Amino acid sequence: YLQLKKKLEDEFPGRLDICGEGTPQVTGFFEVTVAGKLVHSKKGGDGFVDTESKFLKLVAAIKAALAQG
Repeated sequence: YLQLKKKLEDEFPGRLDICGEGTPQVTGFFEVTVAGKLVHSKKGGDGFVDTESKFLKLVAAIKAALAQG
């Protein structure tokens, strides 16, 4: 999470509010929501953001949300 947060903050300096919430009783939840839309879900089958293609999918979703906002 922290590595992805840093990478996204580097990509969009000062433009994102990234927050995380630990789930002490359950593991496996890793979801990314952009402007209220779920764009990545580990539980939903997307896995961790551990490839460039997954990262670029998030970047595209963020760019689209920023363009609308």
